[in-house]
Amino acid sequence: MTRGIGPLLRGSTYSGVLFAYCGALASLPLLPFALLPAALWPSGPESVRIVLVLLVWAVLVGSAGLVRPVRRALVASARRLLRVPLPNPVAGGRASGSPGLDRWRTPLWLVLHVAVGWMGAMAGGTLFIMGIALPGNWIGGEARLSLFGSSLQATGVWSWVMGAVFIVLAVTICVLVTKLLRWSAPRLLGPSAAERLALAAEREMLLAERNRIAHELHDSIGHTLTAATIQAAVAGEMLAADPVAARAAMRSIEESARAALEDLDYVLGVLREEEPGTAPTRTLADLPGLLDRLRHAGAVVEPELSGELAKVQGTLSRAAYRILQEGLTNALRHGAGGPIGIEVVAGPDALDLTVVNRTGARTDPDARPGAFPTSGHGLSGLAERVRLLHGEFRAGPDGTQHWRLAVRLPVRAAA
Repeated sequence: MTRGIGPLLRGSTYSGVLFAYCGALASLPLLPFALLPAALWPSGPESVRIVLVLLVWAVLVGSAGLVRPVRRALVASARRLLRVPLPNPVAGGRASGSPGLDRWRTPLWLVLHVAVGWMGAMAGGTLFIMGIALPGNWIGGEARLSLFGSSLQATGVWSWVMGAVFIVLAVTICVLVTKLLRWSAPRLLGPSAAERLALAAEREMLLAERNRIAHELHDSIGHTLTAATIQAAVAGEMLAADPVAARAAMRSIEESARAALEDLDYVLGVLREEEPGTAPTRTLADLPGLLDRLRHAGAVVEPELSGELAKVQGTLSRAAYRILQEGLTNALRHGAGGPIGIEVVAGPDALDLTVVNRTGARTDPDARPGAFPTSGHGLSGLAERVRLLHGEFRAGPDGTQHWRLAVRLPVRAAA
């Protein structure tokens, strides 16, 4: 019998029974108020007065569930004692217009909690006392119990058998009480339809923010590390022959690292859920500084800028800068030397960006592509960024010795 009862008592049965009984005891202070209607109607039928007391009691218990902090406390206690995985209530969930009985789910839970707690305590306690009292006169004695007008007489060994049966029934009631509360908690305390939509929207916003942060880290930190590595190599080679050029390369490394640290501080603030400062913005206005850092790294850059670039603002300008930055970083990593062509054309309806570099084996064996391991997410990240802006993206070989990155961003869709 012990091995049969043991599995029923595992997990949250003990804490669940405690949770049910605590809910029943917590409703006792409301009982005097529920007795007032019966006290004001002393001549009424007893059964009607009892039903009236129970109804008023249920209304008083349920009304406490309309207070939002009560629901938060119930969710926290159900997670801890019932071991039910319940999310925290969403702020503004009810205000979002949840239909039907959503706002009454917590009052219904409170009434169920109190009712189940009292019924479990009374039935389980009565059966447990009966299980102890029946064999009280030992073997050969006689035991008689009277309950609700009926009597039960057991003698000898049967009193022990009946006592064990009653104790098993008491334990079974405890298990059923816990099972019922665990089954109903997600349905009454869990998120409503409106709250599930709010949770899904919150998760979507979080994923979008993380995806954007990943793009920022890849574009900014990846470019800075690539440029700084090349600039450090250039400075080392020119330190003795041309100290002025070496110092210029070192200053460029410092500027690149400072800009990357600004981006990193902002990203870390977001990840730590702190209140970060204003996000560092890089726009087409910062393109000359980017090109200067590339030249300090020893790259030959041939820019062709046309159109009214000053009118390109906001999201479009920031996205254009990151696209060009990633294209130039890829040219530094995988190019085979030679000039890097950059073309930016700002038209009335679209912004065209093009980066062209030579491909093939590098002339410098120490600067081969294998020296710059990559995640392989650069082009896919660019394609996704362009897609979100409803643009056109092309990347691939341009002839036998060149690689071309071409992007067209519509001005109106990105404004």
